[in-house]
Amino acid sequence: MAVKIRLARRGRKKAATYDIVVADARAPRDGRFIEKLGTYNPTTNPATINYDGDRAFYWVMNGAQPTETVRAMLAYRGVLLRRHLQLGVTKGALTQDVADQRYQAWLSEKDAKIEAKKTGLTDTKAEARKQQLAAETKVKEARATALAEKQAAALAAATPAAPAEAATEGSTETAETSAEAAA
Repeated sequence: MAVKIRLARRGRKKAATYDIVVADARAPRDGRFIEKLGTYNPTTNPATINYDGDRAFYWVMNGAQPTETVRAMLAYRGVLLRRHLQLGVTKGALTQDVADQRYQAWLSEKDAKIEAKKTGLTDTKAEARKQQLAAETKVKEARATALAEKQAAALAAATPAAPAEAATEGSTETAETSAEAAA
């Protein structure tokens, strides 16, 4: 019986999530499986891969063949490196302690890279949001300035009529006061 480690599609239309499963190669894609190893969500950035690493390692060591996509995921998460190191231990090329040390060093480096990508994405997102707010503020200030100019123009158009009347009334009053002062 050929055993495959592959993806089984779940989720709704245009929002797929996948289960990482161990299944008989003859079974349908979303059908019967032997064991569920984890989940894969490609819609997040970076893609979310949750799986049982020990069980995946067990199945790979016992001859289960991963599909291309699952092989890339297992390589990304270090299962295939762990298999490679374990085969070296089996052949006597290195000791188990050295293999475990190399695997842990690679794993910590890989986790640091993943965290750096996540923080980089959040920083980029925050910077883009900050620039968007600055652009919106600039547009808002331009609109406020234009509105203030328009209101000032409307006020200026309305106020010249009022001062002209006041000036004519004021000139008659000044003429009367000067006439009274002269008398």
